[in-house]
Amino acid sequence: MLWPLLALSLLPLSLAAKKSAHEQLVDLAAAGNGLIQLNEQTYDLLASPKRDWSAAVHFTALNPQRRCAPCKEFEPSFTAVAKAWANAPKEHRDKHFFATLDFDDGHAVFQKLGMASAPGVHVYPPTEGPNASAKKAPFKYDFQHGFEAGPLAEQLSVHTPIPIPYKAPFDWARAGSIASLIPIITLIFRFIKPALQNRWVWAAGTIATSLVMTSGYMFTRIRGAPYSGPNGAWIAQGYQNQYGQEVQVIAMVYGILAGSFLMLILVTPRQLSPTRQRTQVYLWTAVNFLVFSILVSLFRVKNPGYPFKLIL
Repeated sequence: MLWPLLALSLLPLSLAAKKSAHEQLVDLAAAGNGLIQLNEQTYDLLASPKRDWSAAVHFTALNPQRRCAPCKEFEPSFTAVAKAWANAPKEHRDKHFFATLDFDDGHAVFQKLGMASAPGVHVYPPTEGPNASAKKAPFKYDFQHGFEAGPLAEQLSVHTPIPIPYKAPFDWARAGSIASLIPIITLIFRFIKPALQNRWVWAAGTIATSLVMTSGYMFTRIRGAPYSGPNGAWIAQGYQNQYGQEVQVIAMVYGILAGSFLMLILVTPRQLSPTRQRTQVYLWTAVNFLVFSILVSLFRVKNPGYPFKLIL
């Protein structure tokens, strides 16, 4: 009677011993909610030279004695991406694994890989099967993309069977900040409402926008032109070149020209004193002539072959 009972008690051990490396990894991933906690032995199992699966391994050092601030900053992001992958369909989920290896649990692995700093993420491609990669060396995540989970999921999705179904959690702090601004914006709007309803305010804004746009603002924005040139130069030669500071100067010149015309047309005729009216006619005509001469001289700088000029 004892032999059958002994055989039954040893049956689970024999079944466990027959599990393949892939099945063991699937069980470890399921036990860790999508994230395998590695040691030196399980790392060798995961990074086996003969594998038909891929894996993203996070090398870290979370022990407070290691004083690795970047490790603590990056760990939640990697965990979030790993948990998101746990929601992928099983036929794809079991072809890629997420794992973490702490330095204290696998310092021999760190030494073997020549890793002198943490954190780090290596993606091991499959070496066998239909998805086998010709490149055997692991892909290393570039932290210039950031420590956030979003860029990490985007970069790792290139190496997973399907894109990682990661969705950023709702930012309650940002929503609360926006909600707290509503009363402040409402209060400010009550004070500026008369100005917003004033047609002269909109007229001035429209004129200012027109002056800036006609002076080449969008031209410099599209081309990414610098604010100024070498040695402080603010005007660029040639029709196809323009600096940001040049836009401001040209807009100011256009504005003064337009203002002088408006003074001649709208203000000067309303002067009751003949002497004052005559003075304003001379004044604004001179301003108009002088500023237009400056505009022509600037045009000659842009195109040295231009033959005409006024005063300057």
